[in-house]
Amino acid sequence: MEVLRRWREVRGEEVQCSLRFPSTDMSPSLVPVVLITYLLLPLLPLSTADATAATSAIHRRPPAPRGSLCSQLVQPAGYPCSEYTVQTKDGYLLALHRVSSSGQNLRAQRGRPVLLQHGLFMGGDAWFLNSADQSLGFILADHGFDVWIGNVRGTRWSYGHISLSERDKDFWDWSWQELALCDLAEMVHFINSTTGSKVFLVGHSQGTIMSLAALTQPDIAEMVEAAALLSPISYLGHITAPLVWRMVNMHVDQMIIAMGIHQLNFRSDFDVGIMDAICDGRIECNDLLTSITVPGLCQRLKLVITVCPAGKNCCFNNSRVDFYLEYEPHPSSSKNLRHLFQMIRKGSFSMYDYGVLKNLKVYGQFKPPMFDLTRIPKTMPLWMAYGGNDALSDITDVKQTLSELHCKTELVYLENYGHVDFILGLNAKEEIYDHMIGFFRSFGKSYSS
Repeated sequence: MEVLRRWREVRGEEVQCSLRFPSTDMSPSLVPVVLITYLLLPLLPLSTADATAATSAIHRRPPAPRGSLCSQLVQPAGYPCSEYTVQTKDGYLLALHRVSSSGQNLRAQRGRPVLLQHGLFMGGDAWFLNSADQSLGFILADHGFDVWIGNVRGTRWSYGHISLSERDKDFWDWSWQELALCDLAEMVHFINSTTGSKVFLVGHSQGTIMSLAALTQPDIAEMVEAAALLSPISYLGHITAPLVWRMVNMHVDQMIIAMGIHQLNFRSDFDVGIMDAICDGRIECNDLLTSITVPGLCQRLKLVITVCPAGKNCCFNNSRVDFYLEYEPHPSSSKNLRHLFQMIRKGSFSMYDYGVLKNLKVYGQFKPPMFDLTRIPKTMPLWMAYGGNDALSDITDVKQTLSELHCKTELVYLENYGHVDFILGLNAKEEIYDHMIGFFRSFGKSYSS
């Protein structure tokens, strides 16, 4: 706890805590961010036969939708939706959306609050991209839960910062560490204060990294009733994707930051030669597609940066690719990428590594502190769903996470599931969400205002 207090003090003293590199006028569209697409984002897979159609669809993709998540996705489906703005201690303005059942009387008591936390390069829209009977956000609302949708800093649904512009490099001085200890902490506190009830927490991918890190902090854990983790991640040391390892070994994360690039915006155009350099014969793209993704990835990535799958997905709806691309991906920070790559290189679940001297200043020690999973309360019920085809949430890493937890954990394992199936799979309701809802309902009834 002393290390965390020191980190918070330093964050309060200086907004820019990362290593400083000379700024450039280089457009983010020229940055080799395509190199990191597979690791960071679950995408919209297509078969080889669909590659040509996908090419045209991606080139035709519209600009990011304007307006709120409520007006774009929730209310048109017939569900009541309201929006709140939450300010973090370091000045970011986050959007929280609250969704109720389409048949619920708004004056009636609401069910238990549940917060849905999206993954990397995604936003709260990820929970509503399929039909109402397939999307977790709608399904939970229809089962009477008081559904809250989190949106972290940098996403298009959130509202920036009280003093910084998105053009300022200081705006992007954060990693998942801040998302866990600042953004998620503030959203949970707001929901707890508003409803007077402990919160059910649901995360996917990076949302599970945030959740596990946050739950090691007693002040956050005491506001959470239970947590459900889809594609749980706290360790990344055993991912098997050749392309990912090549990016890590090339230190692409450090190159991007050294170039003065602090924001990663995957909706911008980019130089098609970047992927040519990656699929240049050192890694056979056909083998790559077999091992970590689905046919057509390299062909699509030569045209536009999109959302990539982490492993072959069994249950994805190819026909909705155009619709998904209207909303995904959302921006993130280069520092966040670097933190994730540090996890892969070191096989650790720790705070951001600034280097020895900066670590001494920020943490008071040479190495960044670990997030100790044994600090998650023994009384904290956890539920996890993971898949055999998930190349990002690897089974070996999941087992390491489980070995360090002291709390009771219920598990759902699906051999054929890939990373994106857990949020966009056509059969996810029957195979995953119904189990999750049963887990939450085992805690009895309690109502919020």
